[in-house]
Amino acid sequence: MSDQIILGTKKGTLVLDRLTRGWTPRPIYHAGMSISYAARDPRDGTLWAAMDHAHWGPKLSRSKDDGKTWEHLSQLAYPKGARFVEQHLPTPDQGPGADDKAITYKDAALLKVWVLAFGGADEPGVIHAGTLPGGLFTSRDGGDTWELNLPLWNHESRGGDLFAGDATTKNEWGGTPAAMAYGEFVPGIHSIVVDPRDRRRMWVAVSCAGVLETTDGGATWQGRNRGMLNDYLPNPAAEWGHDPHFIAQCPGAPDRFWQQNHTGVFTSEDGASTWRRVSRPEVSVHFGFAVAADDRDAKTAWVVPAKGDDERTTIGAGLFVARTSDGGASWQAFREGLPQEHAYDVVYRHALDARGDRVCFGSTTGNVYVSEDRGETWRCVGHNLPPVHSVRFG
Repeated sequence: MSDQIILGTKKGTLVLDRLTRGWTPRPIYHAGMSISYAARDPRDGTLWAAMDHAHWGPKLSRSKDDGKTWEHLSQLAYPKGARFVEQHLPTPDQGPGADDKAITYKDAALLKVWVLAFGGADEPGVIHAGTLPGGLFTSRDGGDTWELNLPLWNHESRGGDLFAGDATTKNEWGGTPAAMAYGEFVPGIHSIVVDPRDRRRMWVAVSCAGVLETTDGGATWQGRNRGMLNDYLPNPAAEWGHDPHFIAQCPGAPDRFWQQNHTGVFTSEDGASTWRRVSRPEVSVHFGFAVAADDRDAKTAWVVPAKGDDERTTIGAGLFVARTSDGGASWQAFREGLPQEHAYDVVYRHALDARGDRVCFGSTTGNVYVSEDRGETWRCVGHNLPPVHSVRFG
């Protein structure tokens, strides 16, 4: 189990160390700056933070000396000529994805680095970044330079190669409301999974499109949405148009995936080739943003349910964590140590993590909770913190 928790918050990067006196926060890094995601590279120990600078725009920051000093990087940028099909927010009388306007194009500009993922143990220096507006970038030199993955950017599901001209296929990538804070309605890549058995195999999840997989290091990509259901579409089982909120892989059983989707909780036992919905609305397990997979046990995962899309808050003003230990056939709700009155915490998609018997989550109300017994009991280790965007064990 890890003795360190790394938080990306609205006002900086926080690291909590488990000392003899309990989980103890260090002085804040990047004070006052919004951090969309923060994590430690398990290969060399580098700390990474994706900064959402209100004035200078998105940048990356890294520390190679455990936080003593930080270096800001600004090299991640879309190449000249990168365009995408402009999306329009549906009106109340339209379903998601409905768009009766003429096709228009926009030049891509980096709005946000939404997530970072680290390459295999045999490829030091390889880091992947998922962004708004829906680009996957890869660095092969530890973050000094970055390159947009063109096969994914030019994928037929989003209109084809727009560097070469107008769209040649229908664009199936819709916008995500998460981008509206930046004045845009664009897709975003929020999940990147690198297969621990084969670094050339990766999965990404896109809001709003679905899940895609590569088995050749990003040279080609295939949709992996079979079994997903989007209840808001005319055809809920359509190939595209899904809204995964986050996907997680079980490291000890890499063919097992878990997904918290806009329309429920899903799991896959065949490497995301097919999915099945395992929501249990009767016990309030359905809507939410975050999901965490157990390190070893393929059948165990955790979610922090929320009330729903129209009311993004707790269910019944009480906070709880749900765990399945049987592959989603049933769910247990754990509340001990969590507030059960006047609690309105929401847990963002990157703000839940599990490592060994420890589980941790942070909320939009600045509370951080840790469980040492697989989610059954909880203790608050941070009150009055900034809203938490991401939680990762170090």
